[in-house]
Amino acid sequence: MTVQTDLPPLSSLPARPYLDEGGKIPDGDVKGKIGAYAVFDDRDTLQYIGYSRDIALSLRQHLVRRPHQCYSFKIQTIDRPDRKVLEMLRQAWIAENSTTPPGNSDEEALWVNPIDVKPRLSPEERDAIANAVDEISKIKCLKKAARRVESEILAELSDRGATEPLRFNPKLKENGFLDLK
Repeated sequence: MTVQTDLPPLSSLPARPYLDEGGKIPDGDVKGKIGAYAVFDDRDTLQYIGYSRDIALSLRQHLVRRPHQCYSFKIQTIDRPDRKVLEMLRQAWIAENSTTPPGNSDEEALWVNPIDVKPRLSPEERDAIANAVDEISKIKCLKKAARRVESEILAELSDRGATEPLRFNPKLKENGFLDLK
C-alpha cells in the first residue's frame, strides 16, 4: 500500500485478538513494521486509531496504558514511513466509523502519553512527597509510588491472562511516570 488510492476501509481488515492463547500480543508479523492500527474494546467498539513506526511497540504501550479498552486490533502496514499516507488512513477510518473514537478525542492523552502516577497517589504518598526534606527524598517517594502503580497495572493485566513480558523505563519513575522501555 504505497499509493494513496490503496487506502483499505477499516471494515475490510481482519480483527486480531490483543492477547493470544498464551497471553502474548500476537505481534510477530508487525514487530518493527510501519503502519496504521485500530484498537477495539471487549464489545468491538472502536477506541483508538493510531499510526506508528513500530506497530508492535505501540500496541504494547496501549495495553499498559488502557488495558480495559484493548481487546482486539486491526492493522495496515506500509513499506516506508509516510506521515501523509498514515494520517490519510487514520482520517479515512475515523470517517468510516462516523464518530471519533474516544482515544482520538477526549481521552487522547491517556492513549499517547506516559502514565502519570501523581493522580493515583495515596494520601500517605502525597504527604510523604509534600514533606520530603530534599529532592532526593521526593524522587524516592515518587519512584516508590510508581512501582506500586506498576504492580497494580501488571496485576490487572495478569487478571486478563496477559503473560507478555513488560519492562518499564526506570528513569521515568523518578518523575512519577510509567512507560515501557
